[in-house]
Amino acid sequence: MEKPIITVIIPAYNEEQAIGKVISDIPRDIVQNIVVVNNNSSDRTASVAEEAGAIVLHEKRKGYGWACLKGIRECKALKTDLIVFMDGDYSDYPEEIPKVIAPIIEKDLDMVIGSRVKGNREKGSLTPQQIFGNWLATKLIRLFYGGVFTDLGPFRAIKLEALEKLQMSDKTYGWTIEMQIKAVKKKLKYCEVAVNYKKRIGVSKVSGTVKGTVLAGIKIIFAVFKYLF
Repeated sequence: MEKPIITVIIPAYNEEQAIGKVISDIPRDIVQNIVVVNNNSSDRTASVAEEAGAIVLHEKRKGYGWACLKGIRECKALKTDLIVFMDGDYSDYPEEIPKVIAPIIEKDLDMVIGSRVKGNREKGSLTPQQIFGNWLATKLIRLFYGGVFTDLGPFRAIKLEALEKLQMSDKTYGWTIEMQIKAVKKKLKYCEVAVNYKKRIGVSKVSGTVKGTVLAGIKIIFAVFKYLF
């Protein structure tokens, strides 16, 4: 890909303390568009993101997948070639975007997953249940689909044309695993790159609560078997 149009999609729910930092660290020399999807926040997430220079969309239906789907529709209007997904809590390192997109641009791969397992993680940045859940989910993907992954990390890049082939549908916690399973089934060319990870700003809405952890675990396990048929 020569000089692709790159759009970063950041789903965000009550991330006013972090979202400005995320946006400011994104390398604007290679990223043309930053799209923050405000997922029904009750704080100043939207206004902070807008002040930082992002395109702000609003999705009132709560759910990570809902927010991502909203962002993808905007990418089509922006004539995007390559989408980078990342979280709005400042746990990812936006300055590592060049490393994440490099295999797509240089080797014509379709998708790259940023692996926190392969990178350096700040102590406490991933909870024990997240570590176990990632391990179990990736083992099941390999067992049932033959896909080789180490992480379901949110920091990832994919060609828009490849993403459209996946016909993504999950609206909540199963978004990342759905993308990886369908990428294997559709025989997309993919790889992982090591990314670093730090403690998020604020409390996680998923792993930070018992309810969120249980629901996410159930959804991920369900997704492994859902796409078998």
